[in-house]
Amino acid sequence: MKNPICSFINELKPALVMVVVQVIYAGATIFYKLAIIDGMSFSIIVAYRFIISTAIMLPFAFFVERKRRPKLNLMILFQAFLGSLFGCTLYQLQYLEAMVLTSATFVTAMTNLVPAITYILVLSFRLEKVAGIWTPAGKAKVVGTLIGIVGAMVLTFCKGAEIKIWSTKINLLHQNAPQAHHSESTIKTLFGCLLSVGGCFLYGVWLIIQAKMSEQYPCQYSITALVSLMAAMESVILALCKEKDFSQWKLGFNIRLLTVAYAGILSSGLAMSLTFWCVQKRGPLFVSVFSPLMLVIVAFVGSLVLNETIHLGSMIGATLIICGLYAVLWGKAKEMKKITQLMPLKGSGESQSTEIVINSPTENTFNDIKN
Repeated sequence: MKNPICSFINELKPALVMVVVQVIYAGATIFYKLAIIDGMSFSIIVAYRFIISTAIMLPFAFFVERKRRPKLNLMILFQAFLGSLFGCTLYQLQYLEAMVLTSATFVTAMTNLVPAITYILVLSFRLEKVAGIWTPAGKAKVVGTLIGIVGAMVLTFCKGAEIKIWSTKINLLHQNAPQAHHSESTIKTLFGCLLSVGGCFLYGVWLIIQAKMSEQYPCQYSITALVSLMAAMESVILALCKEKDFSQWKLGFNIRLLTVAYAGILSSGLAMSLTFWCVQKRGPLFVSVFSPLMLVIVAFVGSLVLNETIHLGSMIGATLIICGLYAVLWGKAKEMKKITQLMPLKGSGESQSTEIVINSPTENTFNDIKN
């Protein structure tokens, strides 16, 4: 008999892992903001990110998964190429370009469209059953996703009264922060919005590709290393085409080195491996619903170290995001429990107990069924 405490921890593990992933991504957003303000090209940031990730993950995956890693085939290589192109290279470039055109807060808020876009994609690829929408679990997932999106919009666009809970007297952007321009170009804002929406679509496609890859190649470290290697080659080529000044590639002991090291080791190495594992365990929709947490974390960290103000709208939005996230997790847990009850595990022998044998009346039916 399984220990109920261990079972509860195992059920909670994917959710805790995704919270850690969102904390890592939120930290990367803060470092991105600091590096871009320092004048670093965002295409070079992306290139260094995946170069460092490849250097870390290749030897790690080789030694850790060398005994259980299946052979690569053309389909896995093709899926890895698509995943690296859509979910790594193009997504990161669009994300940072949109941040330059608009703001970090705006881009982070737009990433909360990922759950809705991913939900549409998983229905299109039949990874989720359309009929399941009308069940209590399906309704909870739909309503929770909508609540999370509404909460993200409230957090971003509704200000209200200022709330001063804490103050560390730290402002890392005090000397370098540019003055806000209220007459910002409408065209740039619109283009940045389109880039953000496109990035959300690319991220949703990336989650779908991960789900497909994990079915045939369930080795998250090897997949991370392979995807990072392809993304490094793609991003370096694009960066060389875009950035002609080779002095931009120089790194010193400054915020630029810290940014690419953090992004490469934690965001691309650790977080990507954890994301692959969660997609394998719970599916792409489960992973996508944690995206709104990054906005909450960015707002919290920004208030601590970037001297940003928290408003009443931010608190209300954060509460809605948490409620929406809980609703989706509840619905997903109900579905997983139902699947576990209806579908016996492979190799458990349970399927043999449900086998029905029909014999002729002259045979000993009782003994056949008993055996």
